[in-house]
Amino acid sequence: MTTKAMTAELLNMLLQVETATLGHVISEGFMTPAMQCATSEQRCCGPALTVSLPEDDGYSLPLALQQASPGDVLVIERLNDARHACWGAVMTEAALQAGISAVVLDGYITDIGAIRAAGLPVWCKGRSPLTTKSGKTGGNVNQAVTCDGVRVTPGDIVLADENGVMILPAWQAEALARQALAIQAQEPLIIERIHNGESLATIYYSQH
Repeated sequence: MTTKAMTAELLNMLLQVETATLGHVISEGFMTPAMQCATSEQRCCGPALTVSLPEDDGYSLPLALQQASPGDVLVIERLNDARHACWGAVMTEAALQAGISAVVLDGYITDIGAIRAAGLPVWCKGRSPLTTKSGKTGGNVNQAVTCDGVRVTPGDIVLADENGVMILPAWQAEALARQALAIQAQEPLIIERIHNGESLATIYYSQH
């Protein structure tokens, strides 16, 4: 099996995994509940393409899109800024053209109606009418960043859904995905037993 085929298989597996299931298994790699899906709440997964932006400087975003591969998840570190929106309608169209599958940023967006209409999933901390400015030259692309308190290295696996955002080291992703899917396979059986009158305490503690 080729590396590409293995990657496609892993992606398909991870797209069935809920972040909350992994929350039963591990404690690291989760962004805070402040990171919410601003668009349609769909599950997205892909390798991280990282970009770091200081203050009101969006200079490095177009440079990041030049380096994008189809399926990448753009992870944006907003450094020392908590006011300016770095993402809007124009960046969304450019990202779609570059093949970006989702965007995660620990800051703010604008033009939310246009972003929703375009169909690009975006996780962020909210909206702002105050935007980044042209004429800047800062930031960097494809270096390790810290997004919402989580260290993200280029190529790490980003998994995001209706419950939140998490980062998985690529070397751990397959084992964790298999463990999570095994847990998820048990949930319908547990729910059926509850419907049949068993108590959750009986179900849980009879397994130990």
